Amino acid sequence: MNFRLLVFDWDGTLMDSEARIVACMRSALADVGCPPQPDGAIRNIIGLGLTEAIAELLPGEPEGTRVQVGACYRERFLSREREPSPMFDGAWETLNHLVDAGYLLAVATGKSRRGLERELQSTGLKSLFHATRCADEAFSKPHPEMLEQIMDQLGARPAQTLMIGDTEYDMQMAANAGARGLGVTFGVHPPERLLRHRALHCVESLPEIPGWLQQVQAGAAVGL
Repeated sequence: MNFRLLVFDWDGTLMDSEARIVACMRSALADVGCPPQPDGAIRNIIGLGLTEAIAELLPGEPEGTRVQVGACYRERFLSREREPSPMFDGAWETLNHLVDAGYLLAVATGKSRRGLERELQSTGLKSLFHATRCADEAFSKPHPEMLEQIMDQLGARPAQTLMIGDTEYDMQMAANAGARGLGVTFGVHPPERLLRHRALHCVESLPEIPGWLQQVQAGAAVGL
């Protein structure tokens, strides 16, 4: 495992946005008059593209209703009136460390391009990433298209690519693209779900990632 390209999920991996996503989806459902959904059901769809997430959450609702929910959700999530979500501890330092170590960094996210660009600008992280893909530019996770496009753009082979995320959708996308996955335990899916979907290992904080990579690259294969 000689990784060259590290692809990060955004929500639940780099940014602690779970509470905001749940609150905005609850509000969108109320706006459209849909029955309320348990917070756990909403958390479970985090990581999917918005269209796919709402279809999973509201399988019995007509398409027109789901489209309305999506529009209300976007309006609420992108509202400037809400406080921005914080980055997880150590995100800035970890990403800079990895860039300095010579890795290519990318983002593959269920966010829209508009949403991701706003977060990249507000956090000051945009310059650290060599490529980004969003769910409105490719098929939603766990389809491998986002990861395949990033690998093609940056000239990385699947064996050189590590997907880092907090959901089984991230791990499934990595497997579907022939790449490997590293789970984080502080997002929406518990470690057992990540490991069940072929995560190599799960870390409990972002600052653990450089050390784990050093061990793996040296042949220790921690967590396998």
